[in-house]
Amino acid sequence: MTPTLPIVLLLAGIVQGLAADATYAPWTEPDFPFTSTSLDLRDLEPGAVPMNVTPRGLLLNLGQDHWVCFDTELLRVAAVWQGRGVTPEALAPLSYQELENLKTRGGQDLLPEPDGKVILWNGVYPGWQPGNTTDFADPRKPQPSPEEPGRGPLPGTHARFRAIHLEPDGTALHYHVAGSLIQDRFRLVDGTVRRFLHLAPNARPLTLVLARDWTVTVPAHPAPLDLAFDLSGRKALSNPGPTRSEKPPAKRWSAEVITEATLSSSREALAVDSIPLPSPNPWRRNVRACDIAFFREDSAALTTFDGDVWIGRGFRTNLGKIHWTRFTSGLHEPMSLVIRDGEIFVFDRNGIWRLHDTDGNGECDVHELFSNVFPQSAETREFPNSLKLAPDGSFVIAKGGQQDSTISELNGSVLRVAADGESFTVLGHGFRQPFAGVHPVSGLVTASDQEGHYTPTTPLYILTRNEFHGFLSGLLPKERYPAPIAEPLTWIPHQVNASAVAQVWLAGPRANMGPLNGSLIHVGFNRPELFRVLVNDRTSPPQGAVTSLLRDFDVPALNATLNPADGFLYVTGFQVVGWGTTARRLSALARIRPTGAPILAPKELIPMDKGVLLRFDIEIDPKTAAERTSYSLESWHYRRTASYGSPHLKADGTPGQDWLTPSSAYRSTDGRSIFVALPEMKPVQQMRIGWGLTTPDGTPVQGNAYFTPRMLSRFDPVAEGFGPIEVDLSPKPSMAQAQQTVSAEEGKRLYQLMGCMACHTSSDKDQAKIGPSWKGLYGKKREIFKGGSLEATEDYLRESILDPAAKIVKGFEKIEAGMPIYAGILNESQIDSLILFIKTL
Repeated sequence: MTPTLPIVLLLAGIVQGLAADATYAPWTEPDFPFTSTSLDLRDLEPGAVPMNVTPRGLLLNLGQDHWVCFDTELLRVAAVWQGRGVTPEALAPLSYQELENLKTRGGQDLLPEPDGKVILWNGVYPGWQPGNTTDFADPRKPQPSPEEPGRGPLPGTHARFRAIHLEPDGTALHYHVAGSLIQDRFRLVDGTVRRFLHLAPNARPLTLVLARDWTVTVPAHPAPLDLAFDLSGRKALSNPGPTRSEKPPAKRWSAEVITEATLSSSREALAVDSIPLPSPNPWRRNVRACDIAFFREDSAALTTFDGDVWIGRGFRTNLGKIHWTRFTSGLHEPMSLVIRDGEIFVFDRNGIWRLHDTDGNGECDVHELFSNVFPQSAETREFPNSLKLAPDGSFVIAKGGQQDSTISELNGSVLRVAADGESFTVLGHGFRQPFAGVHPVSGLVTASDQEGHYTPTTPLYILTRNEFHGFLSGLLPKERYPAPIAEPLTWIPHQVNASAVAQVWLAGPRANMGPLNGSLIHVGFNRPELFRVLVNDRTSPPQGAVTSLLRDFDVPALNATLNPADGFLYVTGFQVVGWGTTARRLSALARIRPTGAPILAPKELIPMDKGVLLRFDIEIDPKTAAERTSYSLESWHYRRTASYGSPHLKADGTPGQDWLTPSSAYRSTDGRSIFVALPEMKPVQQMRIGWGLTTPDGTPVQGNAYFTPRMLSRFDPVAEGFGPIEVDLSPKPSMAQAQQTVSAEEGKRLYQLMGCMACHTSSDKDQAKIGPSWKGLYGKKREIFKGGSLEATEDYLRESILDPAAKIVKGFEKIEAGMPIYAGILNESQIDSLILFIKTL
């Protein structure tokens, strides 16, 4: 291998990337031979059905401002033109410089178009057709919207795109037609666009459609055949074309970027080590990381939203310097990748790519389109959200489901793609923006979704069969709403987890996460957070609960991956400026590792006929365990409608929560389990339990869990480790009737116990949350929505606790699931304690 010149960039902490006023190099790199795009030609063929849009296009850069867009599904040349590439309407190039807030535009009204003079174009029909006749119709099965062109590839017996081979002077597209391999090369020769075809032997005649008014019949040929065409001059050529290269191009990116990790000194249970991304770099390339996957040793592959893949070396236990090199580019908004048997697989809008480095120089030279058997529309929010590897070698993918222009059958679905890439099955449909997870041993598939129309709040699912999951496009009439709807493992309140993303299991022989080994981790994007999912297998189907493990780490988290080299969890992601995350950095990478300090969150939660069972990895102080005031519980329902989200509803259907008063509480004989007795325990859509406990040495054990108790298990105190106790279920006074000492310390305890910390920050170290910060709140001037301004006095704080809707702070008026009303829930002494706590901040 050729030695590389290291570009040493020792960066402390997580790199924020270049400042917003700095300039990255152009999104389309002039020296890379291809990128990927959708292409809109509707202006050239108005009213066509299906509409002339290429959802999966390869944009070939021929040099001197000449471009070809090749459709990998229909194997057609969509267009040839001279100009500046395509208009920057896609999200990746549009947001690349990070110059403005940008809400992802839905639909297909604004898609990339040729930015220049079109030389040649085709309609939506196959570029190769069997026999010696031509049919200018699309033979693929129509989508529910007939005008939608994203119908998937042609049948494999007809044609199938295979790979992009990089060559010293450009690209060679490899695909099969009627069972025979064709190599397709586009080159700029003397200012004209030439197309050179090398056809393997074929016993059948074929028709090549160069343009609607230009077709060529290729007779059966027992020997290889070479054809050449001048697309600019619309004529056949006798020149067979350039010599076919047997060697890939020379190394393109010789520089190495070295960053240095910063190890956390935190004594909390989980430490967050910061790993700088390779930005800045010699190519002035923005690095907006989406996902990371690990080889068996200390190396990893990292994909970015802008189509790049980087290789990093040095991911070992004693994390230090990371050596980054570029591996490839040109992919279409990839958001996830995996490594199977040492090979990199990336999921983008084109499908699943397998990347090959055939000459071992550290760069990809063959991009194999491993699977595109599932359709993809040009809908801007049909994101390739998740690619997960199953233990049998198959892949699980999750596709975005928001549709604003046309209806496609598999938008918003989770699919299993066969290990050979040739087929798929549907694991679930009716999602808005699903993200998936797969257990590395059992293969169990999980999926999250996000609140929206018909989706009342954040759900988390286990997928065992193809079911409808509730989201319905606004393009469909309400009376078409299907039923039944799959029940989630648990609902999660919107204010707790507004944007659910990936799930990862801390499982397998190399997991090194201490007491968390074997746990399911759910990732939150809106407020970067890791939740422990407590799966309850005692019922069929299973039920679940979530409780926070780690929050407010400054990574716009999209994906999390376990590294087999050190057994720790790595989290990465990016944001487009204007996306809903409290993370300050545009993109980041971090390692999460246990420090040896105890995990204070519960490891099990079981809703039972007489109350709620909590199990911990630590011993709980018997005095705080037995106090009823150590716990707070509330329950509520949701309503699934065409409106966005849902309010919280009491059992009688009125807005709000039903507050539940524990009648008693018990500690198990080993001190590690708690049973909170509830006289009114019953199934409900959403329940929260909060606890304010301590360990025997006085360490606070505080938190909240959210769960959906659809079925209640029978509580057997002896079997659960509590001995032969009689559970006291006699009604007791509510917390509002209990008197506590007024103090800021008590207020801090209530801040945790009542779930206030889910929405309100209390420290400069915390990131912004969905409610106004409590830090520096007392005495501060507040701008009130439709109400002028006022000072945050004690009276204002008291009113806000008792009646949150009385004076809503400007900027927080659009939060659908508002703050609970605490009138009648908290007594005067407890409210005074909360106010004292706020004043200390």
